[in-house]
Amino acid sequence: MSDWRVRAVRASKRPFTRPVAPAGAAPQPAPEHSMDPRPDQPVEHVSLERSVVDAAVYRDGHRVQSSANLADVYRELPGKPGTMAWIGLYRPAEAQLLEAAERFNLHELAVEDAIVAHQRPKLERYGDTLFVVLRAARYLDDVEEVDFGEIHLFVGPDFVLTVRHSQAPDLSAVRRRLETDPELLALGPEAVLYAVLDAVVDGYAPVIAGLQHDIDEIETEVFGGDPQVSRRIYELSREVIEFQRATRPLLEIMKSLEAGFGKYGTDEELQRYLRDVADHATYAAERVDGFRQMLQNILTVNATLVSQRQNEEMKQLAEAGHAQNDEIKKISSWAAILFAPTLIGTVYGMNFDEMPELHWAFGYPFAIALMALVCTSLYLIFKRRDWL
Repeated sequence: MSDWRVRAVRASKRPFTRPVAPAGAAPQPAPEHSMDPRPDQPVEHVSLERSVVDAAVYRDGHRVQSSANLADVYRELPGKPGTMAWIGLYRPAEAQLLEAAERFNLHELAVEDAIVAHQRPKLERYGDTLFVVLRAARYLDDVEEVDFGEIHLFVGPDFVLTVRHSQAPDLSAVRRRLETDPELLALGPEAVLYAVLDAVVDGYAPVIAGLQHDIDEIETEVFGGDPQVSRRIYELSREVIEFQRATRPLLEIMKSLEAGFGKYGTDEELQRYLRDVADHATYAAERVDGFRQMLQNILTVNATLVSQRQNEEMKQLAEAGHAQNDEIKKISSWAAILFAPTLIGTVYGMNFDEMPELHWAFGYPFAIALMALVCTSLYLIFKRRDWL
């Protein structure tokens, strides 16, 4: 055994406990079978075979053996034409993957990716073995989020090894579908690859529908002036970007598979199936690209509408301030007009014996005329300045 495998086996013997979900988190559904180790039980105390969701040997499209003991499955393969093993693992321990790597001669880099997980979707060929990484998606309507899963497939001449790190998609349903169609399953490991690809791509349709519904709601909220819509646009944009990272590389995967049809002798009927998956994947990728552009446009429109509302509010405040200034001008003008006769009356109302014009016969008419003259002059001045 090579050094990297020895190190991985030693690492796998250390106790490992699954992460505990945070308080208040929604409970996760159980995997297809109860073979997965209990989350609170260290792997070193659990049989590695409990990570096996299903393991079967197929001959000419029919299941001929099923066993949770992988050694039994391995023994059925060598030298038997038309025979294929399909092993499904759910969050397997490193030692279990390394055992499969030894048996199927898997490349160490691909095995390392399957152990570490969190890989981008891709297709790589190592000799006569394909290594495919896919990202499945499902829409959670209650929280308006897209939940992403990850699947690793090793596709060889007489075997398929699927390593699943998430609940979705339900590969047991894929297996049941193929088992009801022995002619398709008899086409070999590539038929299994097609079925898994088809299940992943078909799973994108509900996600697309959910995102479209959310975008429609956001458009209504934007034009309705909802102040919280900007946050919702941002959060949904993040989901769309993540979804784009799952769908966009899938197009390259399908192109790579199509490029190898002639070289690797892919059955013509299977080629048609794979082209159909490529069409659906292209549609999904284009819709997701459209969603991202729509959200960018909606965000721009929302910013414009917010700016317009702010401008309207500022305009209304300015108009209110202008009207208030006009009222203040009018009040100030009339106060100045009324102040003039008050001042004259106050001066002549002083109780002094020695005052000019106090005993003048025309003193009273003069005072009245002076008041009228001053008031008229002030009125004309304020009227010319549009204060009145």
